Amino acid sequence: MVVSFSEKATLAHEQRLVIPGRHSWQQFKTMQVWANEIPGLRVSYLDGYIELMTTGKVHERIKKFIAILLEAYFFEKGIKFFPAGNATCEAEERGASFDPDESYCLGEDKEYPDLGIEVTLTSGGIQKLEKYKRFKVREVWFWQDNHISVHVLRDAEEARQIRYEQVTKSEVLPQLNLALLEQCVQISDVFEARNLFLQGLNKSAKPK
Repeated sequence: MVVSFSEKATLAHEQRLVIPGRHSWQQFKTMQVWANEIPGLRVSYLDGYIELMTTGKVHERIKKFIAILLEAYFFEKGIKFFPAGNATCEAEERGASFDPDESYCLGEDKEYPDLGIEVTLTSGGIQKLEKYKRFKVREVWFWQDNHISVHVLRDAEEARQIRYEQVTKSEVLPQLNLALLEQCVQISDVFEARNLFLQGLNKSAKPK
């Protein structure tokens, strides 16, 4: 299988390419080994479809700001957490493999995260929520157009009914002010962003 994808794909702009056709898990693993040789190139798999993706500076800055602020929140509120970063979630029997932009286990360390975070600057690609569903990640956040949308896993008795529901606030972090987080992620200076975020947390915690 020959795919034309330049090593110059580490440019500033986010790029996606879904390889035409359906492919076996073994073909995907071969592609994964090849992709590991190209800095900044990520490869994911869902039911025979392989997606290649590169991320630019804007994407990386946003995901890092979210992580910095969210971890400041964990420490400030005394929430025990285990950062999983972009550790790969994959299993052949589940027909999926992907790397979250950021992810966390809360309370105790687990095989798969409780919270996954995706920075979405371009449309297209294979369905991200479906991949998260395969690993029963409790909650997924999407950053898009300077806004965080929250999707919570709803588990039913029959596996086919498992789905994500979009909600207005986090259920794994119910006290978190998402509007404050969104505002601070958009500040260009990380020190200022963190300071204003913590000030906002302390202000909201004071009795009225």
